[in-house]
Amino acid sequence: MADIVPPQLTDIIERLMKKFLVTIWAYDHHAKFEVLSQDNPESLENAILDKLGENDINWEFLGNSYADKVNRITYEEVIEDDNAKTSRGPVPQEGRSGSTVEAGAS
Repeated sequence: MADIVPPQLTDIIERLMKKFLVTIWAYDHHAKFEVLSQDNPESLENAILDKLGENDINWEFLGNSYADKVNRITYEEVIEDDNAKTSRGPVPQEGRSGSTVEAGAS
């Protein structure tokens, strides 16, 4: 009975959740994955730990090209709006001779 969630509650929960892109560099390895979480540190940390516990993350071995003394985790919100300013595409920049277009931002 506890597994049954009314559709109205599911819609509310999905609106409160955000998708985050998590990147980890640690111990000569790199991983990148997405998690669904509320927008607060505790919920995000729990979502990352749950994802790590699933053991379905592809870890890339970096070898000697990585300074293993610097371990870090970064995250950013994923925005899936075609009209959003953060969507991928050319980034306009102004230079001395006028506007130019640089490679897409990631």
